[in-house]
Parts: sequence; C-alpha cells; structure tokens
Amino acid sequence: MSNQTNVQAASLPQSQASYGYMRQKELMTLVPFSPATLWRKVKDGTFVKPTKLSTRITAWNRTQVFEWLKQQEGK
Repeated sequence: MSNQTNVQAASLPQSQASYGYMRQKELMTLVPFSPATLWRKVKDGTFVKPTKLSTRITAWNRTQVFEWLKQQEGK
C-alpha cells in the first residue's frame, strides 16, 4: 500500500478564497482520503497541522492546505 497521494488539478476549487480557515467537513471535500487518514497524516507531520480556534473548533489554514494540494500534484 502506498502512502503517496495523487491530487488532480481539477479538484482544486478556483472560486474559493485561498485565505482564512476551513473546517474538517469542507477539507474532506478537497482531499482524497478519509477523516481517519487525515488525522494520521496530521500526527505524522505529512499534512498541514490544524489551528485550534477555540476549545471546540479546529480549522485548517486555507493557504497552507492549497499549497499542500499543489505540492501533491507533482508527486
């Protein structure tokens, strides 16, 4: 089983703002893996670390997520 992730350029939304934060529900529409794999990649340091906005709200920096997705296109 390969740990490499293939991301197609078409999966990157052109109309969405590339700044601010996104929650996990939105993030899952952009990445080709499950929530469990997302958290494993965060723990392993192979995916963008989320920011704790409050005690109950965790979100990812949009700019960092889109940069990560672009890096995966070349792999």
